[in-house]
Amino acid sequence: LLLLLLVPCPAAPCSPHPNATRFVCTEPTLSTFPSGLPPTTLAISVELTALAATVPTALAGLPRLQELHLSSNRLAALPETLLRPVPTLRVLDLTNNLLATLPADIFATTRHLQHLVLRENRLRALKPAWFRHLPRLLWLDLGDNALTEVPPEVFHPLGSLRSLDLSHNSLVSLAPGVLAGLRALERLDLEGNRLGTLSPTTFAPTPALRLLFLQDNQLQALPAGIFVPLRNLSVLDLARNRLRVLELPPQPPGPALDLDISGNPWDCGCQLVALLRRVTPRLTAARDTVCASPPRHRGQEVATVVQAGDTGC
Repeated sequence: LLLLLLVPCPAAPCSPHPNATRFVCTEPTLSTFPSGLPPTTLAISVELTALAATVPTALAGLPRLQELHLSSNRLAALPETLLRPVPTLRVLDLTNNLLATLPADIFATTRHLQHLVLRENRLRALKPAWFRHLPRLLWLDLGDNALTEVPPEVFHPLGSLRSLDLSHNSLVSLAPGVLAGLRALERLDLEGNRLGTLSPTTFAPTPALRLLFLQDNQLQALPAGIFVPLRNLSVLDLARNRLRVLELPPQPPGPALDLDISGNPWDCGCQLVALLRRVTPRLTAARDTVCASPPRHRGQEVATVVQAGDTGC
């Protein structure tokens, strides 16, 4: 009996340590947000757990918190006041949850937020209110959701944004002005949507853009001059669309443009050959970049045709 009394009870999963600055929990059975975290906590990682909900006061008493990682849980909703006790929050990662929407004012007090990751959720629509109070946001990841449209000027308050990921949604078009206000944007990922057309002025608001990913869409044509505003572009991916005619940005002053145009039915006539010889991009995936027409070049690699210069013009 005495021995049994001396055996310590098992500690609760992921118990916090006094005066710790970082709390990490990946216990699969955890279903409630840990309590009793010390006020010294700067970063919380509660990931790969059974957490399905949080109470509005879950972060109370953590005024110094800068990072909150809640990826790969079962969160289907968040309280509107969840983030109010943590005004110094810099990073919020909600990857791979079950969120179909968020409260309109959930970010009203997080003006210092720099990285916001909402990837792999079930978001169907974007609320302009989410982005009104995020002037310092640098990185926004909305990939792998169920978005069918993006409201015009929804990102306008994000004047500091450097990277925007909208890949693997269900976007069929981009409304005019959808990128308005993003003059600092350097990276835009639209891979894996259903884009069939783009407005001639789509990229006019983003002159700082350096990396643009448009692969795996349904683009059949590009408006003339669509990339002219992008004088700093260094990577352009147009792979696996339905393009026959190519548009390119002006030749960059530095290294050659990295260009992937594989998996398209290119017309290797005078226009394409002259363009590629003038701009001289660095073609990636060259073996999969072949001509569909004219008949004399069908099946040949585009790079071979351009190098030979035999266009029959």
